[in-house]
Amino acid sequence: PLSVSPAADPAVISPQDPTLLIGSSLVATCTVSPDFPLKAEDLYWTLNGRRLPAASYAALGPSTLSVALARLNGSRQQSGDNLVCHSRDGGILAGSCLYVGLPPEKPVNITCWSKNMKDLTCKWAPGTEGETFLHTNYTLKYKRRWYGQDNTCQEYHTAGTYSCHIPKDLALFTPYEIWVEASNRLGVAVSDVVMLDILDVVTTDPPSDVHVSRVGDLEDQLSVRWSSPPALKDFLFQAKYQIQYRVEDSSEWKVVDDVGNQTSCRLAGLRPGTVYFVQVRCNPFSIYGSKKAGIWSDWSNPTAASTPRSERVAGGCDPKGGEQNTTLRRELKQFFGWVKKHAYGCSNLGIKLYDQWRVWLQKSHKTRNQVGKEP
Repeated sequence: PLSVSPAADPAVISPQDPTLLIGSSLVATCTVSPDFPLKAEDLYWTLNGRRLPAASYAALGPSTLSVALARLNGSRQQSGDNLVCHSRDGGILAGSCLYVGLPPEKPVNITCWSKNMKDLTCKWAPGTEGETFLHTNYTLKYKRRWYGQDNTCQEYHTAGTYSCHIPKDLALFTPYEIWVEASNRLGVAVSDVVMLDILDVVTTDPPSDVHVSRVGDLEDQLSVRWSSPPALKDFLFQAKYQIQYRVEDSSEWKVVDDVGNQTSCRLAGLRPGTVYFVQVRCNPFSIYGSKKAGIWSDWSNPTAASTPRSERVAGGCDPKGGEQNTTLRRELKQFFGWVKKHAYGCSNLGIKLYDQWRVWLQKSHKTRNQVGKEP
């Protein structure tokens, strides 16, 4: 082992910690300190722990050895590739980090949302290519349009790698300018400016207290009820809702789009004796006539319920052709005859009355089927 002063550097690599574009070439030199009895022929190079071929070396003096690196690829790690000069016995004399990559691209696709008008979260994409092979900083900046000063977002990675959260001190009825700056060792890129009003990007918690229940004995329907998110009690907003549902043994959801601003809905055309999972979500919109499409909340937690089992005879088949028309005429005649007994004028005709008739009809079919089975 060499015996020298601890303060002495065994060798110096030049250039030290260079930053290079992908495809560049580099000639680095390792010069041993005069305090060390080492010559150029006593040295060798490694890159990320792999010994570089002697054919790439050149002795530039009694104690200086160079290495030539051509057409460099992007750094394997954002902290840089390790170029190391060794003594013959493997000892480390000096090291340098090579930063090889690309300048950042202009960030794109900035989207923002405000949870209940109390904050603002924005996310973006790092450009069409994205990978720079270098550590790249992203800074989200914002200001009130016309008279505001630049502000910098502080809480990053809250909604993914490329996102930032502004928790408070945001004004309503005021347009904001928002942009993202990307910087690394090779340059700076700035996104286009996005203009938005907080009221145009409001989203809420999912609807709460979702209940799914049977509609009497109707075998093909379920009733869904829910409560509006508390934030929508604010006079600034109304809401529209969506429902999605699926059968227990399927991963495919069916979406009901035309719920409007009602907080209840009836699902029809379902399979008898089947468990269904149901979810609801909310899209708030300003009563001041915003043209924005709105931002949907997350879906509520799934709520399950089952439809009643069918009372029809197993193995029966549906009527076809003329039989179907005959059956329809017969059931319509039964319905109107039943209405005469149970309704008083057209004002009493409604979905509840129709449901009552459907239940009566099912029980009537069940009674006839049981009589038909008797010996």
